[in-house]
Amino acid sequence: MKASIIGLLLPAAASARFIEANEAGRFLPTVDALLEEVEAPERYLIELSPGKTAWVTEDEKWQLRREGLRFMDITDNIDLAELRVTSQASPVFPEKVQLQSEIHPLLKDLSKDLIQEHLEKFSSFHTRYYKSDYGRQSSEWLLKTVQDTIKEAGADKFGVNAKHFEHSWGQNSVIATIPGKSNSTIVIGAHQDSINLWLPSVLPAPGADDDGSGTVTILEAFRVLLFSKDVIEGNAPNTIEFHWYSAEEGGLLGSQAVFSDYAKKNRDVKAMLQQDMTGYVQGTLDAGKPESVGVITDFVDPGLTAFIKKVIEEYCEVPWVETKCGYACSDHASASKAGYPSAFVIESTFPESNQHIHNTDDVIKYLSFDHMLQHARMTLALVYELGFTDFEKLKSENEMGEL
Repeated sequence: MKASIIGLLLPAAASARFIEANEAGRFLPTVDALLEEVEAPERYLIELSPGKTAWVTEDEKWQLRREGLRFMDITDNIDLAELRVTSQASPVFPEKVQLQSEIHPLLKDLSKDLIQEHLEKFSSFHTRYYKSDYGRQSSEWLLKTVQDTIKEAGADKFGVNAKHFEHSWGQNSVIATIPGKSNSTIVIGAHQDSINLWLPSVLPAPGADDDGSGTVTILEAFRVLLFSKDVIEGNAPNTIEFHWYSAEEGGLLGSQAVFSDYAKKNRDVKAMLQQDMTGYVQGTLDAGKPESVGVITDFVDPGLTAFIKKVIEEYCEVPWVETKCGYACSDHASASKAGYPSAFVIESTFPESNQHIHNTDDVIKYLSFDHMLQHARMTLALVYELGFTDFEKLKSENEMGEL
């Protein structure tokens, strides 16, 4: 780039009749300033751990990711921690599950075939990179699919809806809302974008597991949840939302924007669960271990995490296993930074999770739809249990028990 600009400027200078001595000093800094302006790449402020920040270029972002480092790009959300919701006390979560009679019949309606059908389509886009037109197209397909799911259940007649949460980069997040008796909200999340960390704008990134699997897993849980008459008619004490975030791979950009907006509006989010990668079990089996659901234990809400384990024990056909993923490893970190209780569940322990991600090889052939079904069971059961939890009553009972 610099050579080409110099090539354009020097002929013009050489063709001049002459340059006065006092003009040379003015001309050269102007060229240098122009070159500096053209050459300087855009820089982004990232947070690698609480309080540890650095300015990096976009190429340096991808290099960090290739080295296995995770971060939040806080350039546009530097005040998220300052917006942190402090007006609401941390919720108390149930000590045990209690809605088995309502939930177990719903679990029978979860469909592996539909999960596979949706994932085959979702991973067929050349990439779902958030700055690409393919990323925009995949987001449009996802929104239409969620809206069609609502209409097919007849839930739109009761105010259930899905909309884009718009972003400047082109690929929008998707938020589906099931109104409840109050504005207290339970959130289930997954990220919809994919990335090839070598040349994001050019190379294919099918993203079947990361996070196509999580996207279609929570979509199936959402579909079956709408079979509940009590849910779609708004009889749950809490509002329920399903989120599909854009630009997770770029540093949790979509979820930061969403939870920054929620914090500014003082939204009451009682719990947020992220599902990021739900389909790979071969690493676990190759290690001689039983298929299980990975429950993240670092940088999460301990009360919510403890309840998720109870949900898995009651409603899943495989056990849970504890694992850690580090700071800002998925979109639950944005909720947590905004002051909301969050948790993260993944397909296995982190060391045994899918190593085919972030390139052209993240494809369906490595995945287990039986395992995705276990995550769908957990998601459906958790959101139903918490959707019908009276948090104010729980809090009061807990305070009485401490007296």
